[in-house]
Amino acid sequence: MRPKSPTKLEMPPNLVFIRSRIPPVPFMVFPLVQLRTFRSQADTVIPDQDDLHEAWKWHDSFNESSLPKGQTSFSRSSGPGGQKVNKTESKATTVWSIEELYKVVPKLMRDALRLSRYYTKGTDSIKMHAQTHRDRNHNTSENRRKLFQELLQIYKEKVPGPTSERAIKKHEDM
Repeated sequence: MRPKSPTKLEMPPNLVFIRSRIPPVPFMVFPLVQLRTFRSQADTVIPDQDDLHEAWKWHDSFNESSLPKGQTSFSRSSGPGGQKVNKTESKATTVWSIEELYKVVPKLMRDALRLSRYYTKGTDSIKMHAQTHRDRNHNTSENRRKLFQELLQIYKEKVPGPTSERAIKKHEDM
């Protein structure tokens, strides 16, 4: 039995029906609209020079060994690996509190920690999971590597680089 198609008055203007042997299936047609992006005044705030120098100095000396240890717990991993996966607790979950990370990251990056995809609001922390290796120590070091990469990404997004001599000279000439 074929369902009744709506009359012209009942159809919204952006619904289109495709003719075929199967009953008509509506799908939405959206007009192409060019959206303008805008920058708010908060995006154009010039950071303090002392904060910038602190962030650049931090980046130059930052390495994986300067990260805090965090709290690691282990649980049973899932996925392939045979019977060993079901018996051993090799999945590593490492949690770093935001307060703990505030001690090692510069001021310019602190607000962005809570915007990370690894941020957990309930515990106000960054939480990483790893279960790619069969060994719990490898998974723990994988979590540290993930945090290291996340902090470098936050630095890259939030801290502007130093102005080159060429750019300074170009603006002086203007």
